[in-house]
Amino acid sequence: MSPNAQLPLFPPAVLIDEQKQKRSGTFVDNIKLPIHRWFRYSAGFSAEWVEALIRSRSLVNRNIAVLDPFVGSGTTLLASDLVNVRSVGIEAHPFVARICAAKLLWDTPVDSFLELASLVQKRAEFITPSTHHYPNLILRSFAQSALMELDSLRQAWLELDDHSAASELIWLALTATLRPSSNVGTAQWQYILPNKKKKMVINPFDGYDHQVQLMAYDMLYFQGIGRATQATVYEADARHFPEVLKNSIDLVVTSPPYANNYDYADALRLEMSFWGDVESWGDLHVKVRRYLIRSSSQHASLDKLDLDSLLSCDLLNPISNSIEETCRALESERLSHGGKKHYHTMIAAYFVDMANMWHELRRVCKTGAEACFVIGDSAPYGIYVPVETWMGELALSAGFNTYNFEKIRDRNVKWKNRKHRVPLHEGRLWIQG
Repeated sequence: MSPNAQLPLFPPAVLIDEQKQKRSGTFVDNIKLPIHRWFRYSAGFSAEWVEALIRSRSLVNRNIAVLDPFVGSGTTLLASDLVNVRSVGIEAHPFVARICAAKLLWDTPVDSFLELASLVQKRAEFITPSTHHYPNLILRSFAQSALMELDSLRQAWLELDDHSAASELIWLALTATLRPSSNVGTAQWQYILPNKKKKMVINPFDGYDHQVQLMAYDMLYFQGIGRATQATVYEADARHFPEVLKNSIDLVVTSPPYANNYDYADALRLEMSFWGDVESWGDLHVKVRRYLIRSSSQHASLDKLDLDSLLSCDLLNPISNSIEETCRALESERLSHGGKKHYHTMIAAYFVDMANMWHELRRVCKTGAEACFVIGDSAPYGIYVPVETWMGELALSAGFNTYNFEKIRDRNVKWKNRKHRVPLHEGRLWIQG
């Protein structure tokens, strides 16, 4: 692709229409945006909304510093780059952190990226593939012919990897090729479904070439703005990230894991299995899940958490009565369900983690800083958890001044196949001080 190729204009977001406002807590609109579309990570929010928010705050403070303590695949950081402000991201999931870091390499010279991408593809054509070493999940998720081509590309990349920015971008291109090349389905939240076959499958070499061209196209667009990235991502824990200096942050924009039993560790098991980061579902807890916020019952059960110990944590004092009542109700309710899921300890652990996070945010935020959290409430086993209220109270306890909640949309209103019928919602929790 020529650096002088005519590119379409992707205008910066200023005004977001009503329907997009309702979807601003989701990733759905990002799949059409440059860089963001390189890898679809369902646990994200609207890049256009984030950009509009950061742009409005930067008009008041040109030297604004933005933080996302749950940065995921980098939505907040890329939006900050478009506004030309400094930003920092924290991500505990090692594979997701690598994806985010790779996206931030958009300012790599396009010619060097395309040259190495071509060398990888040419080298792959002469490699004898081997598929016997892949775990069962990979063998079940790809036709043999597709897996052989993917393995050829993988081996070619490993041989040519020079640890350069261009090489890391090619790692991401190949990673993004996996699901389109798989003949099995993906659930709404990216869980792979080996038993569900799909009709639309892309040839791996074609998919890889398409992804490379797409990435080069988007790199030219971002580089055409005339700036280099000002973003930094750390593979670190949102509960404690000493990498970020005290009193250095003006604006926090994020969406933490929801307390709704979504297993973030399992979402990218296909990709991690392909690259050899995990061998089985059991590996996920040791290598990924135990580093994450405790928002799934699998995490709570595997760690054998004790409810009394969790509830006795001083950090929960601002919400102690209400959270104990809720967790005790969950402790009793679980006995009436076949799975007997550990929602009671999950909820307690989740808010202990959130309390620690708020204290860490208070350390890094300047006086008068602003935070916006896209959050959703929860109702495990039909027992309601007032997430925004508890989060707000914990923020005040950590030293912030005020909070208010702005509802974006209703959730859990389509009752088909739902296990409970408690209305839920999603919105923005605004913290000041």
